[in-house]
Amino acid sequence: MSRMKGARSKLREHFLNNIGKVMDSNELRGVAGGTSEWARRVRELRTEEGYQILTHNDRSDMKPGEYVLLNPKPMPAFARTISKEVRAFVLDRNGFTCQQCGAVAGEPHPYDPTRKTRLHIGHIVDKTMGGTDDVSNLRALCSVCNEGAKNLTLDRPSVQKLLIQIRRATGADQLEVLKWLVTKYQKQTRDFLSE
Repeated sequence: MSRMKGARSKLREHFLNNIGKVMDSNELRGVAGGTSEWARRVRELRTEEGYQILTHNDRSDMKPGEYVLLNPKPMPAFARTISKEVRAFVLDRNGFTCQQCGAVAGEPHPYDPTRKTRLHIGHIVDKTMGGTDDVSNLRALCSVCNEGAKNLTLDRPSVQKLLIQIRRATGADQLEVLKWLVTKYQKQTRDFLSE
């Protein structure tokens, strides 16, 4: 556990010392001491500590595996609210088996036999997309699957459904969507406005 906290602290310090610099996964893995859990520690900096670490999902000029912190001030973040009892219930209900790849806790991982399978509790619908900590929205995931599960959704909404939702939103929420789109598509916005 102390190694994980150490890796998160090292990553936090590195991001804060390199504000505005785009870093790739190899650099961050090295900063975290080579731990295979480095991506999880970066997610914790975002979700638990509120650091606005951007990826290719936030900016179109970034590639998968690239990260950047633009602002040193954290925003309000999600608190960890899954109790030990709920965690134990979900692991037991799922037979201590990853619900995505079938890896069993403690055994060598089928995709990376050099490490033992470690299970986490994952959300089926992510909290950032309105998911809850209710046991019906939780499942056991191994660390390998959990690292890639953050940005997966069950169904991607159509353009028409997105536009309907945006039209129904308040003016303030519509402006937040616009700000996010302009930030993500900076170059395309400049090109569009110059036409």
